[in-house]
Amino acid sequence: VQLQASGGGLVQAGGSLNLSCVASGNFIAIHRMSWYRQAPGKQRQLVASIMHSGATDYRDSVRGRFIISRDNAKNTMYLQMDNLKPEDTGVYYCNADLRTNSWNNFWGQGTLVTVSS
Repeated sequence: VQLQASGGGLVQAGGSLNLSCVASGNFIAIHRMSWYRQAPGKQRQLVASIMHSGATDYRDSVRGRFIISRDNAKNTMYLQMDNLKPEDTGVYYCNADLRTNSWNNFWGQGTLVTVSS
């Protein structure tokens, strides 16, 4: 099983980026999918989550600016990030609960988002 994140880059404050995370490999189902981020010298923090049903949750600092979505047919999760701020800078990681022989939690590699002021 592999989670592949993409879409990071360098953007000015106020700009937008759209991240994607694709799950591949041998699995039966995907339950919760999430985006985390880690700024330099800081702990990894949860940014947003989305259930298979489409129910979403956001950390307060991104609510109203970020939108998490998923395409279950494509095993893909997205994060549309608008009105980006320098404090959004960090490595963004995708995370998912996938069922193989049992339910397990998987991490993808990170994609770097840099927001300049």
